[in-house]
Amino acid sequence: MTNLAIETRGLTKRFGDVTAIDGLDLAVEAGEIFGFLGPNGAGKSTTINVLLDFVSPTTGTASMLGLDVQADRKELHRRIGVVPENYGLYERLSGRRHVELAIEFKGATDDPGALLDRVGLSPEEANRPAGEYSTGMGQRLSLAMALVGSPDLLILDEPTGGLDPNGARELRAIIEAENERGATVFFSSHVLEQVEAVADRVGIMDGGQLTAVDTIERLRRDSAGGARVTLSVDHEPERALGDLPNVRDIEVTDGTVRATCLEPEAKLAFIDRVQAVTTATDVRVEESSLEEMFASYTTEAQADEQAEPAATAGVEA
Repeated sequence: MTNLAIETRGLTKRFGDVTAIDGLDLAVEAGEIFGFLGPNGAGKSTTINVLLDFVSPTTGTASMLGLDVQADRKELHRRIGVVPENYGLYERLSGRRHVELAIEFKGATDDPGALLDRVGLSPEEANRPAGEYSTGMGQRLSLAMALVGSPDLLILDEPTGGLDPNGARELRAIIEAENERGATVFFSSHVLEQVEAVADRVGIMDGGQLTAVDTIERLRRDSAGGARVTLSVDHEPERALGDLPNVRDIEVTDGTVRATCLEPEAKLAFIDRVQAVTTATDVRVEESSLEEMFASYTTEAQADEQAEPAATAGVEA
């Protein structure tokens, strides 16, 4: 038995002269919530399509739950749940009938009404044709279908699209509940705050390659963005603050002392050092933004460095 829910080795996909995936080695551990990030054109959607066997790779291999995504396609599609970015619904069928068909396909015994209620669709809404659904309602229905059969692996591609803040919060609760049940959750999203709220680890793709894999906390630290610590003081330090590990850009101005701290421990060390030479009346800590962290692992950061004046890169997935 493998302890990996998703694994790719040397995965490459070319469309003519365009390389969408370039030698991707990806490992998602069983039982984790894994966020999949990257700018437009990074190769995320193509990777998901290869995993679902909608697209065949040019070279390399891909497996899920220890099964080959091509050779074991039928078995896999009964053990996983998918919310695709561009889900297709039958306009004339009711929401309830969609779920019933998913139950029949998987040979499951779920109660369709309970699943629809869980994703926030009322009995009245469930009986309406899917062609009358809003984008958010369609997303909820797609999620209900994905939950059929208590899948071992959930693949969610932009699952918050069309959902209002309440709907996004309910989705996070479902993701966490499914994970607690034992399911692995793999999801891509351009809403970085949603990823940070639930993901154990994230992978960032850029140019068809995986540029970083880790927890968001560690990626923030390793991106050298750090945290900006500002202390209001009653008088300027009477002597130099000296060198501190993982503390840089120390500034002393009228009534304030500030620095960038690259490690959590560095923040405490910097505050203690300032307190030793003056009296702090207020302390403020500003963590680097998710957008800054994200951009530092993509080519968008390079474009920003070359542009004047610098601008925050738009983050999309």
